[in-house]
Amino acid sequence: MLPPNIILHCLGPRASLRARRALMTAVGTLMLSGTVQAADLLTVTRDALLNDATLASAQATYRGVEAGRGVQRGALLPQISLAAEAAHNRAYSSQSVAGASAGTGTAGITALDDNYNSAGLTLEASQALFNASRWYELERADRQLNQQEFSLQATEQQLLFDAASAYFEILRASDILEARQAQERAIERQLSQSRQQFEVGLIAITEVDEAEAVYDLARAERIAAQSDLQVSFEALERLTGLRYPNIDGLTGELPIEPPQPADRDQWVEMAMIHSPLLLLAQAGVEISRSDVDIARAQRMPILEAFAAYQYADSDSDVIEGHDSASQVGMRASLPLYTGGATSASINQSTFVLESTQYDAEAQRRDTVQQVRSLFTRVSNDVETVEARRQAVVSNQSALNAARSGYEVGTRNIVDVLNAEQNLYDAISAHANARYDYVLNLLGLRQQAGTLDVEAITAVNEWLSDEASVSLELPEASSDSRYDAALDIGARPQPRQ
Repeated sequence: MLPPNIILHCLGPRASLRARRALMTAVGTLMLSGTVQAADLLTVTRDALLNDATLASAQATYRGVEAGRGVQRGALLPQISLAAEAAHNRAYSSQSVAGASAGTGTAGITALDDNYNSAGLTLEASQALFNASRWYELERADRQLNQQEFSLQATEQQLLFDAASAYFEILRASDILEARQAQERAIERQLSQSRQQFEVGLIAITEVDEAEAVYDLARAERIAAQSDLQVSFEALERLTGLRYPNIDGLTGELPIEPPQPADRDQWVEMAMIHSPLLLLAQAGVEISRSDVDIARAQRMPILEAFAAYQYADSDSDVIEGHDSASQVGMRASLPLYTGGATSASINQSTFVLESTQYDAEAQRRDTVQQVRSLFTRVSNDVETVEARRQAVVSNQSALNAARSGYEVGTRNIVDVLNAEQNLYDAISAHANARYDYVLNLLGLRQQAGTLDVEAITAVNEWLSDEASVSLELPEASSDSRYDAALDIGARPQPRQ
């Protein structure tokens, strides 16, 4: 399980106390539900938070930046060093005195041959009194840590959305596959009946060919839907590292409601305050400002206090005993000319600051555009879902009419096949519209910076184990909920 402090970092420093408590409560609930076989959206989210490699990398990066701040802080604290040495020395000297003679009584040659041991100790301490560069570097480290908090929050929200997206893509693929299987069975029955009618001379071979063409298309669509379901399984497994026996499905009573608040501008305002991507870009601007300050600080003096103590000892025949010295003072330095490097560094960091400011503005515009677009999509999805539902009803009525006409001989088999295909296309479009609504709503909350475990919990209430989807590919069965549409009508009677 994620450590509580890392989980809270995922919420960011601006998260409310209620949101933090809700997250910790939800995580606690997830821990207790770890032995349940059926997986709902909360279970999948928990597993993703535990096993996703991208989030784990972001957490490690955050801890690394946090440690880097300690490095910069340490540069402003007292620095104490101790050095010691011990050595064995051998000194040999043979020197002659110029102009010396034996009669003068002065030795002409002086010889020295000494083997001795020596030891030394140096203790030094220093404290920066004024070092603008180090202060700005500490400020930069603080801003980098703040930036990583936003980055971690953005990564966590992206993971929440990715987990939900992978989850609902499985449900979407399952619903569409179920519809395509029912379509294939219905058209297969129609094809079988057409062949029987052709054998007894009731219809022409062209109608059989038409039925075979539509059946082949239905079979291809079923294979494509089956492939989509398999791929969606793999996407979920990539996030969680696990494979589940089944997952809860979406209930038929999905509440399709406009986003709240209903004002698009309020969503934009929320994004300007909470969007982690926008806050991340703004934090990058502040880091660039620190880089400019650091570059300018290279022209300022450095002042520090220091103290030093030295001790040396040896057993030399020439000089015996030890000596020691201590020193306390202050030292200052001021760069006078650096070959233009300082000015170039200031210019470089200034241009980088300008670049990050443009990046932040681009991110702001992108966030506004994304929020507005997703708000519009969600609002339109509410009407689209209802329109798609009504289209299913209308196409069912059209199919019934085509069957009735086929029975009395006013419609041909092509009309019935087209009506069947239109019905199942409408069923698939209705399923797509429902899942588009769910994912667009979660995407809107992500862009606004309000996607959290509490939001996932609310969506999880729409799921039920009664509509569970097995991760094994469903086999064709006769009890499909779409089987009511399989009746193709009575065999047409020859005209009198």
